[in-house]
Amino acid sequence: MIATSRPDGFEVALTLTPEAASVWFVFDGSKLVLRADGTLPTGEAPLPVVDVTPLGTLDGTSYLAAGLDGDLPGGFQSVPVRTGFGRLPEHHMGLAGYAAQLIEFARTHRYCGRCATPLSDATHERSRRCPNCGLTAYPRVAPVAMVLIRRGQGRDTELLLARSPHFPPGMYSALAGFVEPSETLEAAARREVQEEVGVQITDLRYQFSQPWPFPHSLMLGFTAEYAGGDITPQPGEIDDARWFPVTDLPTLPAAFSIARALIDGAVRDSGRGL
Repeated sequence: MIATSRPDGFEVALTLTPEAASVWFVFDGSKLVLRADGTLPTGEAPLPVVDVTPLGTLDGTSYLAAGLDGDLPGGFQSVPVRTGFGRLPEHHMGLAGYAAQLIEFARTHRYCGRCATPLSDATHERSRRCPNCGLTAYPRVAPVAMVLIRRGQGRDTELLLARSPHFPPGMYSALAGFVEPSETLEAAARREVQEEVGVQITDLRYQFSQPWPFPHSLMLGFTAEYAGGDITPQPGEIDDARWFPVTDLPTLPAAFSIARALIDGAVRDSGRGL
């Protein structure tokens, strides 16, 4: 299971009655609410909440999501969702990402975008419907094409990595960009590479995907081989881009990210291993 995906065996439910053993993903804005001991709230009504959203069940335990209604009570803390990695069980992190996206959907789709009528939850699927004009809204998923470019063989392999202005100091990653309307994933991957660093690629291959709930992306990972051209960073989008030998890599993204999985895989393929 990928750390940000729903766990195997999880059964989605559109209706649930909170019970004493129910587990809650409550969000204080974009932050996840935990007990003071770092665990998730449990019970029938552990906190004052709004936008209560049933998630489903896993191994007999029911899971719900909600937004915090008012100030954070004593005995609780709110933390960025990412900080849960390594602190919460992996299956809880997968569900936390799911919950975060559904609460974001509830918050941003209270009214119809066509006629401004309040929306209501559908009973047969995960959507919200306008009772006036019939418009149906679904949770947003924004596809992102990510490309790790390689050149060379074995221990001489080099990876083209870049850094965004928003990255922590010294961190580099694979290239990535949103897929545009009426664009294939492959076309998006090639376009993003050309726009961000100005090089040509060949042997583009899909590897795997990862839900990325920050706030609602689906990352689609590719590898490609360098075909030519000089690196020309895109102004405003790329602070720096360069070739790094697999024996001397910079600071990399977190271990749970698809970018790190692509990089780790390329390093293993080179025969070096991490």
